[in-house]
Amino acid sequence: MPEQTIIIGHKEFQVACQPGEEGFLLAAAEMLDAEARTLLDQIGRVPAERMLLMSGLMLADRTAGVEDKLKAAEAELASLREEISRLHARPMPEPRHIEVPVVPQDITDALTELAARAEAVADDLEQGK
Repeated sequence: MPEQTIIIGHKEFQVACQPGEEGFLLAAAEMLDAEARTLLDQIGRVPAERMLLMSGLMLADRTAGVEDKLKAAEAELASLREEISRLHARPMPEPRHIEVPVVPQDITDALTELAARAEAVADDLEQGK
């Protein structure tokens, strides 16, 4: 088993871990050290056992808060997934019938005739008649 030297609250500790777990151990020690340093900055000198206990409790408190947020996020995610499933399962709405007014043919013909006359007048004006 590899041994790692970790520093928590300015104190060195020798800790053994499984092969390949060194990175996890160092990351955990870094988190515990951050809490210990905060504690030492606030209180000053503290016996190692008490420093480790208080740092562990502070870290556990922070972890509990994160777990609460995670549970709330998971509950919200589950609710949103249920809503998505419900929306996918419901039948498609019936198509709506929309009536579009139709312009009567005699009006269309009259407008076409007027457009043709207007073009003829425009042509005459361009030719100087």
